[in-house]
Amino acid sequence: MDNQLIIPFLEELELEALDENVDQTISNLLLDWEKIKIELETLYRNRDQKSTVQGMKKGIGLFIQFLYLSNNRRINSKESISINQLEITPVNLDERLAYILSRPNLFHSYRQLSELMTEQAKQYAKKNIVKKRLSQKG
Repeated sequence: MDNQLIIPFLEELELEALDENVDQTISNLLLDWEKIKIELETLYRNRDQKSTVQGMKKGIGLFIQFLYLSNNRRINSKESISINQLEITPVNLDERLAYILSRPNLFHSYRQLSELMTEQAKQYAKKNIVKKRLSQKG
């Protein structure tokens, strides 16, 4: 997937400066997602699809930021690393993200985004466990 497709979604966010504690940055990001998720669930429950676009854009931006941070990468428009080159990603990320980006106001897009966040969180936790085990052995 071309990075130029995701840049507009990142512009919706006030990207947190990447400090020394990436884990804390990711933790804050996941807390932000939980707040947005609750808002979106309410809007979809009330069948108010038109009001979901802004929340979905922010959620997509958070996911993309999480995707890069969990792979120890910074996000910027000049970044040469595409999503396809990242080490830890959810299954079928390219197709799923393309679907979400093309139809951000649909409920199915919200469900896909929610699943992508969950899958990436699991991958990130697994990566940290492996890293911790390797550091204990070495």
